[in-house]
Amino acid sequence: MPSPEFEALHRYTVLESPTGDARSLAALAETLEADAGRAGFTTAREPHPTGDHLLWSLPARGVAGPPILLLSHYDTVWPVGTLAAMPWSVEGDVVRGPGVYDTKAGLVALLAAAARIKGQDHPEVRVIVVADEEIGSPSAGDLVRAEAGRAAVVLGLEPPHPGGDLKTGRRGSTRARIEVTGVEAHAALDPDSGANAIDELVDQLVHFRAVAARRPVLLNTGTIAGGGRTNVVAGRAHADLGLRFSDPADEEALLGELRALRPVRERAAVSARLLSHRPTWRPDPAGAELLDRIRGIAAGLGQTLDGRPADGAADTNTTGALGRPTVDGLAPRGGGAHARTEWVSAGGMAERTALLTALLGPSGLIPRLR
Repeated sequence: MPSPEFEALHRYTVLESPTGDARSLAALAETLEADAGRAGFTTAREPHPTGDHLLWSLPARGVAGPPILLLSHYDTVWPVGTLAAMPWSVEGDVVRGPGVYDTKAGLVALLAAAARIKGQDHPEVRVIVVADEEIGSPSAGDLVRAEAGRAAVVLGLEPPHPGGDLKTGRRGSTRARIEVTGVEAHAALDPDSGANAIDELVDQLVHFRAVAARRPVLLNTGTIAGGGRTNVVAGRAHADLGLRFSDPADEEALLGELRALRPVRERAAVSARLLSHRPTWRPDPAGAELLDRIRGIAAGLGQTLDGRPADGAADTNTTGALGRPTVDGLAPRGGGAHARTEWVSAGGMAERTALLTALLGPSGLIPRLR
């Protein structure tokens, strides 16, 4: 018979929950809140038009001090209908489906761990389950900062490194949009009276890519849109960029170059704005100490863990940059995040459930950090 955790992952996976789809997110939120309530959490929401952020709290029992804050999300990169071509499947230890690895299995492990410490002494536990993490958490930043300010430690429930190692730092991540306004005209009869916004955008992208290439940053042009008809000089165009930084100085310099873009064409206008921003989280002594304590607790369970920085970004960028002791990657091991090959390990779910139970329990992180 499948375990309750396995059954929960199936329920969460078949409730597809792409970022920005408020109706689909609401359906999964109701299921998650019901399960969180059964695990002992008090639940609340911070409402947003594109999806509510979920706030769960477990009052302290027998352990004084600041809370442990856990960060997760319930949005995925997969649109509704993905299950038709990427169905839930199980083959041995491998479980597949949209969002199983990033990061619905992490939510399963957390709720199973909370249920296991019911009736035991434990610190206060606070959880934020973000609705728009996959686009940079543009509406959740203030919430994450406020909760982090009073937390003893922050644990991220994002996927780990391949093999299961934890994450102790992250590149800064910014989503930016370059917008161009041109002048529409008939493309054959009077092209010289127009200013093509798409051509201007292409020139701006070529220029900005050359600027970015001079620094150790990652730049991805994610989307381009504009124009309307082949017989009309395009009047509008825009491109969304993904930027990743290891050094805040490179970030500041490149964003300055982005703000300084000027049009090549006389009648075109160019502007740039930030869609979301996550600061660089650099490894620090507080995070290293937290990793050592997690490693020790894991060793007591027969698990071997290590940690290192990651290229990807998450809400732990925010807490780590604030100087809060932060470690991420506590979701179960697997692979294929944001890819059709996405999978999670059934054995990894059991491992992470056991580890989270130990971290939150009476002999876990808070007593050890006193």
